[in-house]
Amino acid sequence: MASPFCLCLLLLLAAAAAAATSPGRLVPYDLLYADGVRAYFARDWGRAAELLQRALHSYAGLRAARRACRAACRREAAFLGGPAGAGPWEAALFGRVLQRADCLQHCLGRRLGAAPSAHRASRAVRRDFERREPYNYLQVAFFQLKKLDQAVSAAHTFFVANPQHLQMREDIEKYRRMSGVRSDNFRDLEATPHWEAYEAGLQHYNADEYVQAVARLEESLTEALAALEECRGLCEGPWEDEDEEEEEMQPGLYEAIAAHYIQVLKCRQQCVLEIATKPGRISATEDFIPSHLDLLQFAYDQVGNQALAAECAASYLLFYPTDEPMLEKMKQYRTELGEDTAVTARESIQHYMQRSLMEKELIYYAVEHLGGTFNDPDLWTPDELIPENLKEKHREDQEKQKQETLDVEEREKRGPLPFEGIAVTMDSRQMNGTQRVVFDRVLTESECKDLLRLTKAAGEAGDGYRARRSPHTPHERFEGLTILKAMRLVQNGDVDWRDTKLLLQASEKSRKIIESYFTPGKKLHFSFTHLVCRTAVDEEQEGRMDLSHPVHADNCLLDPEGQECWREPPAYVYRDYSGILYLNDDFQGGGLFFTEMDAVTVTAEVHPKCGRLVAFSSGKENPHGVWAVSRGRRCAITLWYTHSQEHAEQVRVKAEELMEQRAVEQDRPNGEEHQGSHHSGRSSSELPVPSGGARPTSRRQKPGSDRMQHPKELRARDEF
Repeated sequence: MASPFCLCLLLLLAAAAAAATSPGRLVPYDLLYADGVRAYFARDWGRAAELLQRALHSYAGLRAARRACRAACRREAAFLGGPAGAGPWEAALFGRVLQRADCLQHCLGRRLGAAPSAHRASRAVRRDFERREPYNYLQVAFFQLKKLDQAVSAAHTFFVANPQHLQMREDIEKYRRMSGVRSDNFRDLEATPHWEAYEAGLQHYNADEYVQAVARLEESLTEALAALEECRGLCEGPWEDEDEEEEEMQPGLYEAIAAHYIQVLKCRQQCVLEIATKPGRISATEDFIPSHLDLLQFAYDQVGNQALAAECAASYLLFYPTDEPMLEKMKQYRTELGEDTAVTARESIQHYMQRSLMEKELIYYAVEHLGGTFNDPDLWTPDELIPENLKEKHREDQEKQKQETLDVEEREKRGPLPFEGIAVTMDSRQMNGTQRVVFDRVLTESECKDLLRLTKAAGEAGDGYRARRSPHTPHERFEGLTILKAMRLVQNGDVDWRDTKLLLQASEKSRKIIESYFTPGKKLHFSFTHLVCRTAVDEEQEGRMDLSHPVHADNCLLDPEGQECWREPPAYVYRDYSGILYLNDDFQGGGLFFTEMDAVTVTAEVHPKCGRLVAFSSGKENPHGVWAVSRGRRCAITLWYTHSQEHAEQVRVKAEELMEQRAVEQDRPNGEEHQGSHHSGRSSSELPVPSGGARPTSRRQKPGSDRMQHPKELRARDEF
């Protein structure tokens, strides 16, 4: 008689043979996706739409097959309940493991029509599908095919999961303005049932419509637990190692089994965050499952169903057994129902808790004895479950973080700002990045008005450097004034020299502020100073979809597709810090925004106002751009600084000498300063103009795409 081990091997071989000959083969989604993207860039829109839709269908089919097979094989090849004394422990244990593997291979092979290994896509492709990237391509393909309703649905589906995607945001607005687009076209094709029910339940709850709230919240809880099971089933995939080690460094049998098993357990634990995170959001809703029970117990109490209210309260207390308000409610419910009435937690919640605690215990044991880390997703995890030595490490981490905060505060105390009255409005932490800061009250209102008067001198000079009227976008008129140009205007008597002196003083004040904040004790030199305005061209705003200034970095060539920034010419590699000093806010649009390296994920925004100075390091850590100026005129002084004295702005020294000379002449008893003929006619309330603190970089190729694009042409950026 053959041993269980041999029988399992035979079953595995038979399953593999059956899978290879099964009909109805499901084509791997990554192959369909790759072909669809190729068709997209070949502008074969019909073929692209077909292949991308098939890829999404294949992806959904693969996930459904895995869920169904794992559920079926848990019943068919259960680990518990085997015959006692079936042989040595290895045969008893691994025999069951092999039977489960056989079941999965056979089931998946039958459903997929091919060996399951053919459907193991790369991590990059899996990430694309998790981010709904195929819909990004589909919306363009459908638009080209003039299937507007499908294009809108695809665009909306992508945008729901990627609300910070700049190009898709503009595409959505474009669709909203199109005739023939209905509001019901904006539907999420990947909508999760539990989120729809949860948000509807909350709306009823907040409106005191408790009967409706109970129905939708119960639906949400049921769907959420079902989604949790589906997520957990998909955790049983192949081992994924971030660092591919050499063969001799590979773990042994039991270490490998333990490592893979713990990886699966951690994935299962994180599933609660996945179902609790609304598409497009980064953070999960805290206590998603317990919060359902809390809301339900109150709603049931309001509709007079104390039995179900007590059941929900008992279920909630499984998570937080010492919660005083809920314990008081339980006493009330027991009194109303009668002390003899048994009140127990829901069976589904009891199962959820028992399983989760068992997994946490195993994970914490592995972390304590085998190493690694675990980010527990739950706030309710009992303190006694965490090993003592890990509690200490947790406390040490908290103390370390607290000390780092104190160090930052102390460093700021050691390097105070050199001028009184200036406020730090936002720092790097508040702006979700590094080496970023916003100061307010750097200029007064009257100083802003004087500098705005000076901008009129640049109105006839294009960009003030290469005489281009619209160097960044045809939808805006660009006006710029350099230090060199300002000197010539002063010498010709075209502007009031005191306004030019104010320009020098304001930029020097900004330099001192930025130097004291970022590099105290290390000299910053001016690299370039530019007074710039951007004015919206009224007749060019309809249907506009571009930016006032494309996303770029200031000392390197940004390559969003390669997630790199090349610090090489023609970039101004010597620049170390950048600043923008705003002069006005009476316009629409024109805000500064920072992004991730992908040039589309917005991390922070800064709204212009008189006297506001935004400063940041000039490298790849701070890609930034400027939203379109859609109405009015936006003005600012853009500043770049360097630690390299050889790259200092030489013309500035001459300008300062000229200003000193004019000041001396003004102080002479009989000296009458020559006033510019244009000065008296300039209005200090002129509509403001835009400035972006930077130069153009590579242009995006496809509407709604931030990843797979045509090769980018990294253009030489313009010195203002």
